[in-house]
Amino acid sequence: MNSFASPQTLTALPLPPRAEDLYSRIFDAILEQRLNASSRFTEESLARMFSVRRSDIRGVLTRLSHQQIIVLRANHRPRVATLDAEQTRQTLHARRLTETTLVRLACRQPRAQPLNRLHALLERERHCTERGPAIRLSGEFHLLLAEMAGNAPLAHFLGSLVPLTSLAIAQFDAQMEAPCAWHEDIINALERGDAVTAEALLNRHLDILEQMLLDPVPIPGKNRVAG
Repeated sequence: MNSFASPQTLTALPLPPRAEDLYSRIFDAILEQRLNASSRFTEESLARMFSVRRSDIRGVLTRLSHQQIIVLRANHRPRVATLDAEQTRQTLHARRLTETTLVRLACRQPRAQPLNRLHALLERERHCTERGPAIRLSGEFHLLLAEMAGNAPLAHFLGSLVPLTSLAIAQFDAQMEAPCAWHEDIINALERGDAVTAEALLNRHLDILEQMLLDPVPIPGKNRVAG
């Protein structure tokens, strides 16, 4: 009998805890630009850097290549992908179309367990002070929100867009306000089942993200973290 995989399975391939931790560490290094498009690295050099086996590195690089964060080519070193303004514009447009649908669906079935996970993730965001993890955690919030919608194909598609948005934030060195307040307001709307407010908040959140990435204006004194 054919059936869809769960949103959790489609959004991120399941990895054992050790591999998931390694993925987060390498992605954080990319988002902090310690590994960037001009960096020269190999599986072996990354294995030494992160004190793991080459096979562990290979698995993470494969996952990141599926997310279009790392470019893998035969007989070439791995490299971090580079996004231009048009790629970023298209990614944000696709993300808006997808995520507004997902947030409306999530408001139809606000279950306690996923909401508790969102609250827990929000607390981690509040206490995060490092740029790379902050960008990654912000993206994870939106992926977890997508899981609540109960539509696996849409959640899977968003899972291909959020990492690219995170990479754009890192590469464009976007100056943004911490997203915790936006995320908290979205959670409150989800708990009330208020789809109109949740969608409006999400659209405004994405408006700010788009402005910061595509029409950046210096904002003195703001935290440079993700949206």
